[in-house]
Amino acid sequence: MSELSQTPLHELHVALGARMVPFAGYSMPLQYRTGIIKEHTHARTKAGLFDVSHMGQLRLGGSEAAAALETLTPADIVDLPDGRQRYALLTNDAGGVVDDCMVANLTGDLLVVVNAATRSADIDHLREHIGGHCTIEVLDQRALLALQGPASAGVLARYAPETASLGFMSIADVSLAGGECRVSRSGYTGEDGFEISVDAARAEALARELLSHDEVEPIGLGARDSLRLEAGLCLYGQDLDTTTTPVEAGLSWTVARSRRAGGARPGGYPGAAVVERQLAGGAARRRVALLPQSRVPLRAGSVLQGPDGSHAGSVTSGGFGPTLGAPVAMGYVQSPIARPGKLLSASVRGNAIPVEVARLPVVPHRYVRGGATG
Repeated sequence: MSELSQTPLHELHVALGARMVPFAGYSMPLQYRTGIIKEHTHARTKAGLFDVSHMGQLRLGGSEAAAALETLTPADIVDLPDGRQRYALLTNDAGGVVDDCMVANLTGDLLVVVNAATRSADIDHLREHIGGHCTIEVLDQRALLALQGPASAGVLARYAPETASLGFMSIADVSLAGGECRVSRSGYTGEDGFEISVDAARAEALARELLSHDEVEPIGLGARDSLRLEAGLCLYGQDLDTTTTPVEAGLSWTVARSRRAGGARPGGYPGAAVVERQLAGGAARRRVALLPQSRVPLRAGSVLQGPDGSHAGSVTSGGFGPTLGAPVAMGYVQSPIARPGKLLSASVRGNAIPVEVARLPVVPHRYVRGGATG
């Protein structure tokens, strides 16, 4: 643990009785005293507070920043309105995903949040390819909290009523508990919620203030994983990597119309030819939800087989889904069998476990498209 980095909330996690584990070079809370299942359920029914300060926060500045970033992603960044953010994929020359990230436009500057495990590589990647066209500032002195769940809007509106009018994927600077914060209506659970960027020196005070509400409980990495798995959200390094294209991942919607053939700014990003070919003709494999027909959970790396014993694909994420009360998984299967209801089998410790292919997500998203207090 002594060699791991610590977030500004480390001491608070310890004080709350968290079980700390290594994650992406950081000491992070896996769970608190109540346990993963209760934390998961609390976030689904009330509001959970997550520490995601291990994520990298960057600011890209300058008049060329948007156009420059579009050379690395198929997302529409140039036309991203002020006060809005977008999920984007950074691609390589084979159309694979270098990382997935959130990009926001706030008064001309682009605010980019990247994954903790790829943070250093992403910064190097951006500096190498677009550093000559925009400024790239690493916001090391900011923490990032996520308040997620159906009660989150009501809690946040007690401090900043204007947050109630934020729609999904909107972002604004507001005052929370006596200090300025950057708040976006987004998250990684499939529930309504917010991500809050705050000065690191104020992070613990803000977290304690939010936790003072009966609706809010601290949530660790364990429940964060089960929540995102039920919601069909990818974890980079498992469900997405440099060998996976947006089309294979079921993320074709991240390739903006303006960046496709016939669009205003077609191509121009790494792997565009590969992605465009798959958009037109389909990919050989697709990401799907997988529902084990037993109580045995599937784990990443489990091999999937068709009814005739032929290789069908593999599991990339799996575990127990507390909302479902049953195991749930995601993986990649050959496109001809990527159909809901298709029966496969998974090899688990030498045993063949029946698995049904299902649509993503298995737990419907409950994002708020307009504004609401919850």
